[in-house]
Formats: sequence, C-alpha cells, structure tokens
Amino acid sequence: MPIEILMPALSPTMTEGNLAKWTVKVGDKIKSGQVIAEIETDKATMEVEAVDEGVVGKILVGDGTEGVKVNQLIALLLEDGEDKAVLDSYKPKAAAAQVAAQAPEKKEEAKAAPAATSASPAPQALSAGDRVKASPLAKRVAVNEGIDLRMVAGTGPHGRIVKDDVLKAVAMGGTGGKGRVLRNPTEFTKIPNNNMRKVIARRLTESKQTVPHFYLTVECELDKLLEVRKEINFDAEATAGKDKKPAYKLSVNDFIIKATALALKKVPTANASWSDEAILQYNNVDISVAVAIDGGLITPIVKNADQKTVVTISNEMKDLAARAKTGKLAPEEFQGGGFSISNLGMFGVKQFAAIVNPPQGCILAVGAGEERAVVRHGKIEVRNIVDLTLSVDHRVVDGAVGAQFLQALKHYIENPSLMLL
Repeated sequence: MPIEILMPALSPTMTEGNLAKWTVKVGDKIKSGQVIAEIETDKATMEVEAVDEGVVGKILVGDGTEGVKVNQLIALLLEDGEDKAVLDSYKPKAAAAQVAAQAPEKKEEAKAAPAATSASPAPQALSAGDRVKASPLAKRVAVNEGIDLRMVAGTGPHGRIVKDDVLKAVAMGGTGGKGRVLRNPTEFTKIPNNNMRKVIARRLTESKQTVPHFYLTVECELDKLLEVRKEINFDAEATAGKDKKPAYKLSVNDFIIKATALALKKVPTANASWSDEAILQYNNVDISVAVAIDGGLITPIVKNADQKTVVTISNEMKDLAARAKTGKLAPEEFQGGGFSISNLGMFGVKQFAAIVNPPQGCILAVGAGEERAVVRHGKIEVRNIVDLTLSVDHRVVDGAVGAQFLQALKHYIENPSLMLL
C-alpha cells in the first residue's frame, strides 16, 4: 500500500507553508532521513527529511506551490517492489488530502506572464538608424533617464538633439519642449506578499490595536564604552593567529545586548509578557534581536544573555544573523524570547519608537551614536550620545518599572567595566 507524505508542521504555530521545491523526483529511491523537499515557512526555508523508505510514486503538490495546509497530502511513496499501478485506484487516508496534481510549470508560466500595460509604448533606446537626429551621448543619456527622444526638441545644428536637450527634458519632468509628459506605462509592480510579510502585518496590526503602548527615552554617554570596545578589539587583532583573523570583533550593539540583559536581571519585572490569566515573568533572560532580511525581518534569540560574555554574545549574533539571512535558523532560534532590541543606528536614525512584539512586554529602540554638546560643571563639553527608547505594554510594565529598567541600562552602558565582571 502506498505511503502518504503529508505537509509537515515545522513549528508549533504553523498552519500552512509554501512547498519551495522537491529535491527528489518520481522514480527516485529514497531512504529514511534523506532530504526530499524544502518548505518555506513564515520565517525560514527548511529542509524536510523522509520518515520512510521507498520509491517516489507520485508528487501531488508541485514546486513553488503556496499556502499548502499542514497535513495535506503532497506525495505518495511506493514500498519496495510495489507496482505503481496501485496509485491509480488509491484513495487517500488523510482527511485534508487534495489529490489534484499541480504542475510545477504553472509557476513558471505565471512568472513569464507580462504585466498589464497601457496602450502607450515604453521609451525605447534609439540606434544609429532611427530617424530622430541625436548625438550618441544624447541617446545614451535618454536611455538612462527613460526619455523618449521623439518628444525632445533639438537645439543643435539642423535640429539635432544634444545632451543638454535631454537634461532639460529631465528637469522638466519628462517633457522635451513638445508639451508631453512621459510616464512609465506600468503604474505599479506587484510584489506578492510572502508568508513572512503576512505574519509581520498580522502581528503588528494586532499589537497596535490591542497593546496600550507608552514610550520612555533616555540619553546615554558612549565614550567609556567606545574606549573599552576599542581596547578589546585592538587586543583581538594583536593576538590574531597566522591567518591574521581576529577571534572576535565587538560592536556597540553587542555591549547594548549585554547591558540590557544585566538590566533585566536587576529589574526582573520588566522581563515579562502579557496573558489574560496572568503576567508571565520570565526566569531566563532571552533577548530577541531584530535582523533585517530579504522581504522582512526576523528576531533571532540570544538565550541566557545575562550569563554570557560580550565576546560570546558578539560571535553568537554574527552566526545567528548570517543564518537568518539565508533562512537557516531553526524555529527555536527565533520563536520566543522575553524582550526585544531593534537597532537602526547604523542607518543614521537618531531616534525612533519600535512596536511591541506580542506577547512580550517591551522592545528597546537604539538610535545612532553622535557627538553632542553637554554641560558638565558649568562647562560645555563634547560627548558621544545615543538615544534609547523603550516601547512598553502598559498592561505588563508600569511607568516606574520602565524608568527603573532604563536607569539600570544607562548605568551599565556608561560604566562598561561592570559588564566584564
């Protein structure tokens, strides 16, 4: 009797996924533990291993199929020596089975379908044989700027279009002195929402609709931290091996993760989540760190961050971020966590307020460090300052608790040697 291969649940919350591709084909003999397919969940693309041995008899869900329900029948496996004729009369045991085969080539056809356009043609590059008189440089600029030379009035000898005529058309918003505004005939490009984008939209909408946010901001001096970071990184470079590659290279964000973990240890009431029955105060300090990836973001978790050195946190974050960007994180590496950090400082963002990630009670937004004038003992001095904004779920954390947490965080950041104890 054929063996059913069902769409697996790759995480506790997964209800559907995309069958990215099969790594086997009909007729292949497979063994238990062999990778047979790649499944795209809302956060990652994961490999699926065969549970049973046999020969691939029929693939019912093709490559690239989206929205495949968990436990849906996706393929049939023939036992060793079993005649494939049994597939013709086989009735699926799975209640949710959908045996209509979906040809892989349909996706390719969809990709090849042209986008809807209006009757107006897009500007075309003009060759030397075109009737429009234009210099080679003018033609090249027109192609780069999307200008139709037929709409440009030439000011060169005998009406020849020169570079300045094209640049003038660009400055006039695409008109070239003949009164017509040139537009891209396609009004927009559709970018399909993948599972990750759908989940982000759903969760953030839920957060803004149900979580009573409030925000607290504190300024922290970074000068001591930057000096400690410089000394530690210098030592790593000086003691590098023959390959000249340092064992670590610390970032400011690595110190902020460690400082946040220690502050949560000192103010444990900020390390909590909301549920209708009770506030859940976590016994471990697990920090989710936002990482931008293609098509969205993901929050890999540094577990027990309070018990790890800054060097360990740094190396762990580099590994997590690299695997996050290639979709290689396991579910337990990005699901959960009690507190989140989002850092946009590397993009020059001075200050921002992040959205709480339910059911967590807090998220810390880190801005860019910059030199600012501060007053010390009646004198104006220059200090490196960073703005840290805490977004808080008021159901979980009150204002005084949020302030106490930021006070502890500021103390660790401004006294970085305490993190090394």
